[in-house]
Amino acid sequence: MKLLTLNFLTCARKTCKSSPASFPLHPKDAELEQVETEMNAVFLRNILPRLEWEAMRSITTELGLPNLPAETPASEDLVEKDGDGDEATGGPPSQIARDLHALLMETCIASGKLVCGNCGHEYAVKEGIANFLLPSHMV
Repeated sequence: MKLLTLNFLTCARKTCKSSPASFPLHPKDAELEQVETEMNAVFLRNILPRLEWEAMRSITTELGLPNLPAETPASEDLVEKDGDGDEATGGPPSQIARDLHALLMETCIASGKLVCGNCGHEYAVKEGIANFLLPSHMV
């Protein structure tokens, strides 16, 4: 399960739907793995405005990963600048872009748990797949 996915998940319990504490789900006892993927600068540029940046910052802090900047990087920060400071057309990705790609697309939770901050329910993650099926008494 890629770290990017955690930015779009919330607790499945009906009682948690209206609580802001149910997002993001907090990783617990997470075993991380790096899965190399090809850099896709267009995807990265398009996904940045859709990210809940504070949630991503808290997740990376909880996992002990390098801290993200306080503000979401601008799309022009994802491409190396030429000598004049202009955005290089089709230029190589910047260090920020490479770091974000490694964090969001290559860092995966192989096993562990995702915990709701509202109700405390734990969702198991095994072989990179989270189980969001709730027992019948919790639905």
